Amino acid sequence: MTSAAEPLVLAVDLGTSGCKCALVTLGGEVQGWAFRPVALHVQGVQAEQDPQAWWQALLDAASELLAPDAERRQRVVAVCCSTQTEVTVCLGRDGQPIGRAFSWLDARGAAAIARRARGRWLNIEGYGPLKLWRWLRLTGGAPSATGRDSAGHMAYIRDEMPAVYEATHRFLNALDFLNFKLCGRLCATQDSILTSWVTNNRDPGRVHYDAGLIRLLGLDAEKLPEIVQSTDVLGPLLPAVAQYLGLPLTTPVIAGAVDTSAVAVSAAVPDFETHLYLGTSSWLGAHVPNMRTDVRHKIAAVPCAVRHRYLALALQSTAGANLSFLRDRILYHHDELASDDEHPAVYELLNKIAARVPPGSRGLIYTPWLFGERTPVDDPLLRAGLINLSLEHSREDIFRAFLEGVALNTRWMMEPFGRLLGRSPGTIAAVGGGAQSDVWCQILADVTGQPIRQLAQPIQANAIGAAFLAGVGTQALRFEDLPSLRRTRQIYEPAAALSRLYGDKFEAFKEIRTRLAPLYHRLNRVPAAGAPA
Repeated sequence: MTSAAEPLVLAVDLGTSGCKCALVTLGGEVQGWAFRPVALHVQGVQAEQDPQAWWQALLDAASELLAPDAERRQRVVAVCCSTQTEVTVCLGRDGQPIGRAFSWLDARGAAAIARRARGRWLNIEGYGPLKLWRWLRLTGGAPSATGRDSAGHMAYIRDEMPAVYEATHRFLNALDFLNFKLCGRLCATQDSILTSWVTNNRDPGRVHYDAGLIRLLGLDAEKLPEIVQSTDVLGPLLPAVAQYLGLPLTTPVIAGAVDTSAVAVSAAVPDFETHLYLGTSSWLGAHVPNMRTDVRHKIAAVPCAVRHRYLALALQSTAGANLSFLRDRILYHHDELASDDEHPAVYELLNKIAARVPPGSRGLIYTPWLFGERTPVDDPLLRAGLINLSLEHSREDIFRAFLEGVALNTRWMMEPFGRLLGRSPGTIAAVGGGAQSDVWCQILADVTGQPIRQLAQPIQANAIGAAFLAGVGTQALRFEDLPSLRRTRQIYEPAAALSRLYGDKFEAFKEIRTRLAPLYHRLNRVPAAGAPA
């Protein structure tokens, strides 16, 4: 039980679908939360969001939480954000964003990065050997060939939007923008700046810009923000913000972290302990003591929120997005649901249906590549599909096949991820909205062959991680304290009897990718400028 007077953190969790604000104790208990959606504007390879819409969503959600209870407002000891990453805001000199932000789904920068990454004579997967060596040696990774990271966005703006580039005072990630709006400080955390690929990360306690990498990307150094640690106190809330939210003027803003780092802080802090985040996208992550990179499979251990540690990450482009696609585009339309409140009820119903379908979905296989894939292959042209569909199948089989497809893709990521760690991932902590599903957790255990630890409040992992960072930043907690604060709801053991079934299905899954990739490339390639479509 928690004391009624226990300190609270206003934890902000900005994802692709919207902004959630939560009040979280320093022990990791969520005592209330509110959510506001934010639109994603997609057209072809272009994907954008309005930074001012993020900010308004934060203010509205926080006000809903705080306005009714003066006593609760007085208990707030810090504000800390966790946000989506690989997002690029062009901030003008007047402190206002110039147009919409580039989303992590925006692939317009592919050609701009290719021009910078290619060598004159020899290339390794599209990178000049010396350039690739420099990026890997200093950063632990390299700009994505898809153009979907901050490096790709900034390179595109530099080449194709010169007026916007010249007017930009600072390039900011989503986390950096919210911190600027909260306290007025222009800075980036060591993890929010990461995918600009212009920093020397060889000492995780002292990440700093590298002039050569900045030149390689063709940027002006003064357009990049100062770099801070995730647990640094940036300053108090701006007076206007404090007054609007009804919080004390002295309330500190902690730098916070991007979503991958914040989730890792709440799910698994000790070295090599692995977690799986199941949200719109998904990832496998584990803290490690050294910088490591698997270029071929696009896995890297990079700076994170935990000082003097790196976070090894394997990223999957779409996970829960497959389920929302099935719900909104196939089974229902938005106007067929009375309100957003019905969405969780729909998922609960679909989970019950999936539980009735035998393992293996009666031979049906789903490939979850709605927006291409990133790990273990970086291929934006892959697409989703149902394989082996027959008249004998029903929509119940299709839904279970969707769950199994994401699990098969997770197993696909897990093979090179385990090699990077140098050991089996062992028991995997499951967090994110998808980890609320008992059925999906059991499927993940059965398909991957690894025990799955379902945390007690999996959908709140980002907010809990932000609260823990605030606790460390205000010196109320230490990172060493966090494992004892983690709460487990249930552990799902893999069923030995299903090992062969899912082993065979996994081999078929990989073969489908090998055989269909050339077809997808032919169907989805972007014509060169001036060429007929």
